Amino acid sequence: MTPAPGGQSDMRPVQSHPMTARLSDIAAQAGVSEATVSRVLNGKPGVSATTRQLVLAALDVLGYERPVRLRQRSAGLVGLITPELENPIFPAFAQVIGQALTRQGYTPVLATQTPGGSTEDELTEMLVERGVAGIIFVSGLHADTSADMERYAQLRGRGVPFVLINGFSDRVQAPFVSPDDRAAVDLAVTHLTALGHRRIGLALGPERFVPVQRKIEGFVRSMRDRLNMSPAELGPLIQHSLFTLEGGQAAANALIDRGVTAMVCASDMMALGAIRAARQRRLDVPSEMSVVGFDDSPLIAFTDPPLTTIRQPVTAMGQAAVRALLEEIGGTPAPHSEFVFHPELVVRGSTASAPKSAPRVAGIPRPVRTP
Repeated sequence: MTPAPGGQSDMRPVQSHPMTARLSDIAAQAGVSEATVSRVLNGKPGVSATTRQLVLAALDVLGYERPVRLRQRSAGLVGLITPELENPIFPAFAQVIGQALTRQGYTPVLATQTPGGSTEDELTEMLVERGVAGIIFVSGLHADTSADMERYAQLRGRGVPFVLINGFSDRVQAPFVSPDDRAAVDLAVTHLTALGHRRIGLALGPERFVPVQRKIEGFVRSMRDRLNMSPAELGPLIQHSLFTLEGGQAAANALIDRGVTAMVCASDMMALGAIRAARQRRLDVPSEMSVVGFDDSPLIAFTDPPLTTIRQPVTAMGQAAVRALLEEIGGTPAPHSEFVFHPELVVRGSTASAPKSAPRVAGIPRPVRTP
């Protein structure tokens, strides 16, 4: 809402007698500046939740109706935005978060992006229009270092509490919940080197994503510490692709051509694609090629072979996100910080001791290195 000329706004008083709300009156009642009142009424960022409530309370005391978009939000609805549902890790998050919200008396509203369909911004607007009490974003644009983070400042300016899962940005003033991606890769590399592997590949999604960057950092550090490999040596062992089964297959083919005997994948879906690639190359998993996934998404223990993977602590992360959001909704926002959860290595049947001979890849001998 834009204040009218002369410092007045277009709000209508609850009383029937003619009256106009002046910024000065509201500011005096709330004990804040007129500029702060203006920012609240116009949905601008840079105002704390406490100050915003003071201004809204002043409107109530003076007998003015709140602008529609500043009225009390429904206590019953909380939005949950996911990038897709094909990867089973996202339904897993939705189930945990939905259950936690339901136990607290809220109703989750699941909003999923679709290829060529609704974008994150469109879904956010839809949820805000429906008066949700808050929003939880899972692996959203906040994880993309190339995305404009102003969208989150605007959302906060509209008084909508939110929490973000997977992908930290120091440009977004909100609580974040993440797994320790660096530690996750270190767990995988430690496991594979203990099995005798020296040529280990890393298959990931696009480099612009924060979790991808952190996994690379963990890989470089772990390979340096355990195998004394330099970043230059590790360059060919890092392959970017898409977070899909097909993406994992493409990345694995490239890594197999470079003579790896094991690979760490940034998602379970990518790992399943890597296993498919190995089999198409007639490499047995795990005796000739070991594969480690990431997520431990539902049913992944029942693949052929059962997948060794890094378990993302979905239950703990989802419950923490709900707690942080409810604190935001309750007016005691969490600090701009990141709650980091330690992952767990789950050893199953897709990893084994390194093959004693070079992998059967024409023209690509396996380098001989001493531990």
